[in-house]
Parts: sequence; C-alpha cells; structure tokens
Amino acid sequence: MASAVDYYDGFRTFSWLADFIGLPIDQVNFVLTQFTALILAGLLRTYLSPIATTPAARHVYGLTIGLALGYFCFGRQAIHLAALPALCYIAMRTQNPRNMQRVVLAIALIYLSCIHCHRQIYDYGSYTLDITGPLMVITQKVTSLAFSIHDGLTRREEELTPMQRHQAVQKMPTTLEYFSYVFHFQALMAGPVIFYRDYIDFIHGHHMPGAKSLVGFYDKKNEMSEIVMEPSPTLVVVKKIVASLICAAIFITFIPIYPIQRMKEDEFLKNTTAIYKIWYLILTTMFVRFKYYYAWIFADAICNNSGFGFNGYDEGGNARWDAASNIDVYKFEMSLNFKGSVEHWNKRTNLWLRLLAYERVSNNKIFYTYFLSALWHGFYPGYYLTFASGAFFTVAARVVRRYVRPFFLESERKQTFYDVLTFTSTRIVMAYTTFSFVLLEFVPSIKVYLYLYLFPHLLGLIAIILLPRLGLSKKTHKPAAKAETDHSVAASNGNVHKTM
Repeated sequence: MASAVDYYDGFRTFSWLADFIGLPIDQVNFVLTQFTALILAGLLRTYLSPIATTPAARHVYGLTIGLALGYFCFGRQAIHLAALPALCYIAMRTQNPRNMQRVVLAIALIYLSCIHCHRQIYDYGSYTLDITGPLMVITQKVTSLAFSIHDGLTRREEELTPMQRHQAVQKMPTTLEYFSYVFHFQALMAGPVIFYRDYIDFIHGHHMPGAKSLVGFYDKKNEMSEIVMEPSPTLVVVKKIVASLICAAIFITFIPIYPIQRMKEDEFLKNTTAIYKIWYLILTTMFVRFKYYYAWIFADAICNNSGFGFNGYDEGGNARWDAASNIDVYKFEMSLNFKGSVEHWNKRTNLWLRLLAYERVSNNKIFYTYFLSALWHGFYPGYYLTFASGAFFTVAARVVRRYVRPFFLESERKQTFYDVLTFTSTRIVMAYTTFSFVLLEFVPSIKVYLYLYLFPHLLGLIAIILLPRLGLSKKTHKPAAKAETDHSVAASNGNVHKTM
C-alpha cells in the first residue's frame, strides 16, 4: 500500500518551503495555489472586466489558470479533472434532453466513485490532498448543468420551482463556455459550487442585477432591472483572508492537543466518563471544522476579489459580499437547533442537493437527499454513519420542535430556557453525529456509540415514537408545524464537504 507521500502526485518544487515551515508538501501547494488564485482574481476584476474585454477572453483566462493550478497541485492525476467533464459533455451533446440529466448524473457519480475507491485502496484514511476534492466540485457543476439544461429544454416554466426556473438553461453551452465553467480557477480547489447561469452572468457582466438569486431569491419577478454599481471588495477580501488565516492557526494549534484518533484508544474509552467523552467529542469536532472554515472563507475571498459574490446592500447601506459564501461560522456555531446549524454549513452543496434531489422526488425526500450526499462523499463507513444519523436526528428534531416547542412560547422566561436547552443539545448532537465522519472507520465509531450507551439515538427514537402519541391538541402544535418549511430539510444535507 502506498504511503501518503507516494500517493501525492503534485509538484514538489516547494519541498524546501514545506520542510522549513514543517507542513506537508500537499498542504503547502494548496495554500500557494489559493494565494495565486487570489492575486489573479484581482486581475480578472480589473484589467479583464466585462467592460474592458470580451467574454471569450474571460473564459480563456479562467480556464487556463484553472488547468495550470490543477496540474501544479495534482500532476498526472489532473487528467481526471478533464476526463469526467469530457465524458459528461459528450452525453449532454448526444443524449435526449428528456433523460440526459440522469445519464450525466450516472456517469459523474460512477467516475467519482471509482476515484474514491482507488483512494481508499491505496491511501486509506489519509487526509493528503488528492484529486477527489476538486473532482467532487466538478461533479456538482456538470450534474447541476445537466439538470438545468433538462429543465430549460423539456419542461414548461410553470412546472419548475423558483430555483429551477432561475437556473434553467435554454441553450447548450459551447465547448469553451462549458470547460471554462468547469475549470474556472476561483472555485476549482475548494468550491464553492457555482451554478452555470450565475457563472455565465458573471462572465458577461450581468451578475449585478441578479445577484440576490444566489442566496435564495430565485423568482424572476424579484430580480432587479436597473444597473447596480459594484463596490470595491478590497476591505471584505482582506477581512476574509485574515479570518481564514486565524481559522488555520486555530486548527494547527489545537488539533494536536485534541486529536480525533484518541477516540479509538481503549484506554481513553474505558477510563473516562460519558460526560467527558461528550465534551471531548464537542472539542475535537469543533477544531476539525476550522480546517473547512479556512478553505471555504479563503475561497469566498477569491470569488469576491474576482468580482463575484456581490449581493446588494443591507438595511444600513453596507455592501454585502456573501452571495457565494459556503459557510456562516457564527450562525453555525451559535445555532439554537440542528436545522439551523446544517442550513449554514456547506450552503452551496445544500443548494446543489436541493436542485438535484430534494425538489425532484415526491416521496422519501430526506432519504434520497442524504443518500446522494453520502454517495458523493465516498465510501468510508464513517460517512454513512454520519449521514444516517443526520437523517435520523433531522426527523427527531422536527418532531420535538413541532410538539414540544409550543409549550415554551407562553413566556419569555420559558422561551429563554428552551433556547438554552436546544443550544446545548444541538452542540452535543452535532458532535455525536459528525465524529464518525472524521474518524472514518466503522468499528471504532460503533465502540464510541456503545460507550455512550447510544443515548442520543435512544432519546431521538423516543421523541419520534412517543411525542405524536401523547394526544397533544392540534391547536398546540399547529403554529410550530406551520413554521417548518421544506427548505429546512433540503438544507440539512452535505454535512461535510471534502474539498481540502
């Protein structure tokens, strides 16, 4: 079995820098490509703006840089970045639009699954940078485009949801448009997934009027018709870069102190209390998340520096640059419920799952959406434990909110108590649900569950079975039930995005 160093096929030009700062060469290359992309993004916004040059020049610029950075980071493995979208483009061109989207989805997931399996065979359990990260983002791009073409060419407008209507594509992309969209450097390495319609609007300089569509306002009647002057993103970019570097520093500092691998040690499991195990899970999973915070916030800064991500102005007249954001750290960490947390984690993947799965199936929406998310991530057993638990606790949290929450709305004191209770339980459930995603392995994850007596699972099962049978009146739980929307479930997917 190859070692992590042998498996990594990227350039080793900066091995001296990796040795000097004490980081693996794959991580050094990733950071270098992101800073390079940040600088080149500024040139795209200024010297290659839609006013100063043609769309074709902007396409070529983004495509060329994306290919170069991909080859620098992954070497010969970068061939997969071209092979998967090439096969999907052939399918788009040759298949009937009525079923083409299913063919593209099958091709992309099968290809991605083969790469996942290859990684697990030759580099099991390693977190070395490899081709699966950007390949997962490319899979999101080509499949979302296929479904948008299907919507635009074969379905009536009244049959589409607002999101589908906005993203519908009525014209097959040219080869340049397609591969520029797939390889554009701003979001190649760590996402976020940007949908084709939004990308083409950005290339042509039409993204300002429709900027709000990127965060959920998908109805055309809400789109602005006047020209919006784009403010400078410099201050926002600097703030995001600083925030991302702080997240990287926290991850590097605390992960060695609270390693997730400690949960596999028999000595730790036998000689610590259940309360301490829960506390340790909360800490170690939180510090692991800072790796994703770093990558996603930095990627957001790259998008902003290229001019992408402007989302209008807030009530105070301040420019908002969050249209391409993949994470809201504060809202995720401080959410009062499970639903609120997952809505603000990997937000662009949530939209992708909503576009492909949740809005297109009539039954078992949660199951199909979580299954697609799990398959997209790969085949480590820990992934499936996490997503199975995530689906379970999504249902349990909905039941609790529907039947229990109304009793605490009678006074401000009761509501405060309920908020504190749900905040605490959310932190516990989130750590309990996601640790297996990081641990990866099946048996060690099950052992942790058993040492914790499966207590959260048992409480969730009791809530699902017992609460609806307690005879609560419809008047009691109707307001809470009405407040729940389908969007909350669609957002409760893609728990962790492996794009590092």
